Amino acid sequence: MYIKRHLETTIEKLSGCCKVLLVTGPRQVGKTTLLRRLAEGNRTYVTMDDINVRSLAMTEPGLFLQRYKPPLLIDEIQMAPKLLPYIKMYVDEHGNGDFWLTGSHAFDLMENVTESLAGRIGIVHLLGFSHAEVAGLGAGAFVPEEKFLLQRAQEAEILPMRDLFGQIWRGSMPALNNASEQDWNNYYSSYVQTFLQRDVRALTQVNDELQFYRFLCAAASYTGSMINYAALAKEAEITAPTAKQWLKVLAAAGLVYLLEPFMHPNLKYGVKAPKVYFTDTGLAAYLLRWSNAEILEAGAMSSSFLETWAV
Repeated sequence: MYIKRHLETTIEKLSGCCKVLLVTGPRQVGKTTLLRRLAEGNRTYVTMDDINVRSLAMTEPGLFLQRYKPPLLIDEIQMAPKLLPYIKMYVDEHGNGDFWLTGSHAFDLMENVTESLAGRIGIVHLLGFSHAEVAGLGAGAFVPEEKFLLQRAQEAEILPMRDLFGQIWRGSMPALNNASEQDWNNYYSSYVQTFLQRDVRALTQVNDELQFYRFLCAAASYTGSMINYAALAKEAEITAPTAKQWLKVLAAAGLVYLLEPFMHPNLKYGVKAPKVYFTDTGLAAYLLRWSNAEILEAGAMSSSFLETWAV
């Protein structure tokens, strides 16, 4: 069953006023499903996971655009950066909304996009399901004001603590919306393995996947907390500069969000370290081996996971 995403309205508006639309975000959050749903079969879909399509886009990008006529939906555009200048030349001569793109590697992708499509592209960052999307609540920005909160309290159903932590433990991935514990374990095991084997190698020079996995687990223990790079590095058995660089890799991949502190520029003694939040609480629970929602609720990190889920 398809669950309506709150970003649908934003995507439709940007497609109407921008020459190119790009949807970024972590793997498996529903980027392609969302755009194919909005396209309703009215645009050609191509994916760069197909080696034949990717080879054509990299070796003959001009021929690629002749074979696949816009309007186009191109999946995993970061795999074919040579296509971006040709998209720029095409959209400069035509109207808005001819190209919808998706991409997972924010770091490399945004570098190529800013060089080739600056001023022509609308960018949307998609994460997994929010509670409001799963509960079927209306779309709209969250405003931390008394009037808004009182209205939301009347609209929203109050979740029992057991159900709330069931949702936190399960996570926000669309594929796990109604999954069993066995499905949950298998899914995140495959997800982490794919991330280590594909995304990590594409984003940084990591020779030891096991060492990066230890770092990933150590980083999960800091979710909802202020980051201490020296302590994190010690737990992962790496240097502090490496820990800082690898955390940026997780942020670029969309797995973590770094909340920077707000302070006056002349403040000398304020703490300047950011807080770190995993964008999917289910992934953090898997990495820290919280085997079910009841154990997570009763565990020492329950408040950190609740804060992470809210953020």
